[in-house]
Amino acid sequence: MTLLGELYAQKAGMRLFPGTLNLELDEAWQIPKQRAIRIEKEEYGGRVSVSLVPCRVFGRSAFILRTDQNDDGTGRHGLTIVEIATDVKLRDTYALVDGSMVEVEL
Repeated sequence: MTLLGELYAQKAGMRLFPGTLNLELDEAWQIPKQRAIRIEKEEYGGRVSVSLVPCRVFGRSAFILRTDQNDDGTGRHGLTIVEIATDVKLRDTYALVDGSMVEVEL
């Protein structure tokens, strides 16, 4: 496991599947700073810092994961895209396809 993967596991309290499920929202959404778990780029020698916000998907513990660049609108994903990370590959586990509706509980 990579150093970043170890940091995710340590801070999230679970090993996260190495990939996210990207969801498109109807409206822009930004990380609530007071609820975010932070992984600073200096902690793993990376280029971007990341926020993790605890949530639930399909009754399963998960995290909304977003880089600082995506959260300030300068990253690869706009503010209407959220990335969901958990311990399984959500697409396979729940037979999701592009366009599937997914409820995320904060």
